[in-house]
Amino acid sequence: MARIVQKYGGTSVADVERIRSIAARIKKSYDEKNDVVVVVSARSGVTNELIGKARFLNPSPNDREMDMLLAVGEQETIALTAMALHALGAPAVSRTGGQAGILTDPAHTRARIVSINAENIEAALKDRNIVIVAGFQGVNAEGQITTLGRGGSDLSAIAVASAVKADLCQIFTDVEGVYTADPRIVPDARKLVEISYDEMLELASMGSKVMQARAVEFAKKYRVVFEVRSSFNENPGTIVKEEVVSMEDVVVRGVAVDKSQVKVTVNNISDRPGTAARVFHTLADAEVVVDMIVQNVGRGGRANLTFTVPRDDADRAKKAVEVVLGEIGGGTVAVTNEVAKLSVVGVGMRTHSGVASTLFTALSENNVNIQLISTSEIKISVVIDLARADEAARAVHEAFGLAKEA
Repeated sequence: MARIVQKYGGTSVADVERIRSIAARIKKSYDEKNDVVVVVSARSGVTNELIGKARFLNPSPNDREMDMLLAVGEQETIALTAMALHALGAPAVSRTGGQAGILTDPAHTRARIVSINAENIEAALKDRNIVIVAGFQGVNAEGQITTLGRGGSDLSAIAVASAVKADLCQIFTDVEGVYTADPRIVPDARKLVEISYDEMLELASMGSKVMQARAVEFAKKYRVVFEVRSSFNENPGTIVKEEVVSMEDVVVRGVAVDKSQVKVTVNNISDRPGTAARVFHTLADAEVVVDMIVQNVGRGGRANLTFTVPRDDADRAKKAVEVVLGEIGGGTVAVTNEVAKLSVVGVGMRTHSGVASTLFTALSENNVNIQLISTSEIKISVVIDLARADEAARAVHEAFGLAKEA
């Protein structure tokens, strides 16, 4: 007998027929004498629908009330999933994030998990119940409902798997695993058998939609091995685990494209110590997450500072910087929306040379201009024109020989 945590995303529970289908899969695991905990997302489209209603009524809705509203999506799914299991003769109990013991910090709409008290889940499992937990949500110390941000159900599942010491964590989604690139952009992308936490974290951070980056970070920290697989078939997926020596044989594991960022340029600011610190301190206070940063060489005592932020944070970032311009000797702020970030990722980059050369040559041969460059031990990212992003991804994927085997 094993202890299994299964997570089902929005497309996997999109309607009552899909919920009935995953209920049968869950019951099969249960009938094999396993302890089963299930974490579910809201049905596909529900969260966006709720956000649309909120913004129709109020263009700037209160974060606390947004959490109250958005938590409804997952609560619908846990109840329907439990009902579907009851119809199959399987004992199941639903739990909201708070009822499941998920405690978060106070940050509404983007909370972080502080701890999980799994006593409630353990008691239900001891009575041989299947426990259905609402993903994406928890409660803070004051008992207020909080949500974990987009993709938060992934984080819920990994955290619950750690808390209950699961033998297996399965992330069921609408794709069969982790690919060398998004198959919708690169048709000959290949499914990977395994990938390291670091590679998966970089791909998730760089725009891969398979897993939320915070969930992968949590899995790495607490050594939760998990499998990304499809809820639409029985095919094995991709195992995400600690790095092993053999993984370094693959120089580049995958290519990711992120179209959800904008480029912010602060022009003609004072070129003196402390200027950049003041800008980024202001952005941090505004809770804006900054990604790539480039500052040009100052001339005549003036300089330009360029960075990227999530598209949803663009207005907040612009307003925050405009407030501080007077303190740093003037300047202007410009936001460029039509950009994308393309990244190549692989732990083998630590021990192999020539990755940058191959990347830049592929882009050059396809006449793709590079606006920004950022590197780490296992990744190189570039900001390019949004209109060329898909074409560039296919060219780079081919340049590194990542296509499906013939």
